[in-house]
Amino acid sequence: MSRVKRGTISNKRRKNLLAQAKGFRFGRSTKFAAARVAVTHAGVNAFRDRKLKKRNARGLWSIKMSAGLTAFDMSYSAFIGALKKAGIMLNRKVLSEIASQNPEVLARIVEKVK
Repeated sequence: MSRVKRGTISNKRRKNLLAQAKGFRFGRSTKFAAARVAVTHAGVNAFRDRKLKKRNARGLWSIKMSAGLTAFDMSYSAFIGALKKAGIMLNRKVLSEIASQNPEVLARIVEKVK
């Protein structure tokens, strides 16, 4: 059996990891061991923050709707409850866009719900 030299595989793995660490500061972008730790931690943070981004967006939707509903003397929770009773199936994302961009459409929805 012929001998297999594995230097190219190690170099490829090192090069790929250092490419992921591009833009990191100090030894974390040039030293393999430090870069491996930094890239791993960055991946953990990125995974967690993708979930947090969705959570923050949902909170923003309720704030936008609440701000739009103050003109109609209605609270956010009362509006959502009335929507469910009326059988209007609009999600919070769409309702927040309506509240911020088309207040006249929101007025018609509130009239239907009351």
